Amino acid sequence: MSIQEYDVVRLRRALPEHQLSEGAIGAVVMIYRDPPAYEVEFCDSDGITIALATLSETDLEKVSQ
Repeated sequence: MSIQEYDVVRLRRALPEHQLSEGAIGAVVMIYRDPPAYEVEFCDSDGITIALATLSETDLEKVSQ
């Protein structure tokens, strides 16, 4: 899948602890290499951050670059 920083991604599962449902759209803001993980920012329609979560590649689906 090769997710990179600033890619737009979609959640493959709900994250109730962050009030995010499956399919929520976010942007990768940082990549951790060891162990591999992605820091993803989720914003509302006004651009205000609603959640910042560290996720694995299996939690994400790349939407666009």
